[in-house]
Amino acid sequence: MRFASLGSGSAGNSLVVEVKQTRLMLDCGFSIKEVTSRLKRLSLTPEELTGIVITHEHDDHAGGAFKFAAKFDIPIWLTYGTLKMAERYIPSQHSLQLNVIDSHSTVEISDIQLQPYPVPHDAREPIQCCFSDGNFRLGVLTDVGKSTPHIEERLSGCHALMLECNHDAEMLKNGPYSRMLKQRVGGDLGHLENSDSAKLLSKLDNSQLQHIVAAHLSAKNNTPLLAKTALADILGCEHAWIGVADQSLGLDWRVIR
Repeated sequence: MRFASLGSGSAGNSLVVEVKQTRLMLDCGFSIKEVTSRLKRLSLTPEELTGIVITHEHDDHAGGAFKFAAKFDIPIWLTYGTLKMAERYIPSQHSLQLNVIDSHSTVEISDIQLQPYPVPHDAREPIQCCFSDGNFRLGVLTDVGKSTPHIEERLSGCHALMLECNHDAEMLKNGPYSRMLKQRVGGDLGHLENSDSAKLLSKLDNSQLQHIVAAHLSAKNNTPLLAKTALADILGCEHAWIGVADQSLGLDWRVIR
């Protein structure tokens, strides 16, 4: 089982999870040309994708998904709320295979078990996901305003984690965003701050953790060093062991074994 990021941040998000010949893309917030180019960096083509899972309707996660899926005949999985809110992205004439999922029910997609779970975010029916091959589990959490006991239950015991470290509280407070945007980002339906991500991490069973990646970093309100420091302090590890999913370069393949 392995995973890689095509890019992570407010300008676009996409993650690829691979088990044997099954490859799921989590979100697609880039143009067709950009996704194709970023897949090529991972030695993949669009035709090799099994499906796309969309976590919620915001542009940086769903903006390119439907046109990309329509062009390459790729099935999509998403909640009903996300589907209703994302209708503006769907081509007027299409033959898309749209699979509506429940946010509490595991879905078997070829060799991958998709385990969605609901999160507090300012979207209609947002989810985040865990992925499993039956032996190993990758937990993904971004676009969440605060942790919940259910989130912590879902992410506990994972072998790999992609965890949102969106902003540093002081940088957001003193940064260039408007007061309204600062309140949205830092609110209970916004994005996780570094120390909140670290606090969440401290509540998990990390005994099997092989990889941890800081994700969805703000370009204006955070730095990779601040995010790494927050997570490394909890795990008692070197900063170098903490990965960062970059907006432009993404993250190269990480293998879970």
